[in-house]
Amino acid sequence: KMTSNHCHYCMESLLGRRYALREEHSYCVTCYDDLFANSCEECKKPIECDAKDLSYKGRHWHAACFKCAKCNHSLVEKPFAAKDELLLCTHCYSNEYSSKCVHCQKAIMPGSRKMEFKGNCWHETCFVCQYCRQPLGTKPLVTKDNENYCVPCFEKQFARHCYACKKVITTGGVTYHDQPWHKECFLCAGCKQQLSGQRFISRDDYPYCLDCFNKLYAQKCAACNKPITALGDAKYISFEARQWHSDCFNCVKCSISLVGQGFLTQQDDILCRECGSAV
Repeated sequence: KMTSNHCHYCMESLLGRRYALREEHSYCVTCYDDLFANSCEECKKPIECDAKDLSYKGRHWHAACFKCAKCNHSLVEKPFAAKDELLLCTHCYSNEYSSKCVHCQKAIMPGSRKMEFKGNCWHETCFVCQYCRQPLGTKPLVTKDNENYCVPCFEKQFARHCYACKKVITTGGVTYHDQPWHKECFLCAGCKQQLSGQRFISRDDYPYCLDCFNKLYAQKCAACNKPITALGDAKYISFEARQWHSDCFNCVKCSISLVGQGFLTQQDDILCRECGSAV
């Protein structure tokens, strides 16, 4: 049995010679390098037992070969990043590959937390509410004019409040008398039906659907007794205390239109001159 004074591989004596230990066995330097030395990723030469072996994800380098692939500066005991099997110092990596923060325009360095929203990137500390400056993180937010706001600040600064219920209008809404309303709050003052999307008439600062307005306020045509509204035929004839639709202002005997013509009255009737003269 050979003692530890001999190389475990070639059996040569180690007395007076440099040697290396591996798994409790002694090896002469030559055998150790031949058997166990890692190949350097950069120069492809073995990393001898008396040289410093730097490793990263199963790959190995001499200390002198452990350099940035772009600027060639040493990465020994310095932060670095890997891209497509290449090692880069953080400066070169950020110039080549890092996203830029849309707030401060500085690179978001490898290893730091990046916030992404609507295709843009921020440092975590830059992704804050434009008004209160508190971090937004993953909280709900609202964007206005390319600035981000937390929901309470947005509602305080910009949100419209319904004139009827005083609550925030988040989407849509209608405007009446320069005031914002929820669609579901904008109701006919008469029947309380929603007016959003249908025609209505204003009276005494209140909106009414056509049916309610006609029942409550519209003048009646003296001929057909139907309402005369501004949303119907805007042209109408008024004489003394009576009104007519322009299409209804006809001679009661011959039905000829009297619009723009001279006419005669007989009690509550209107007549053309010819029919009136024949009476």
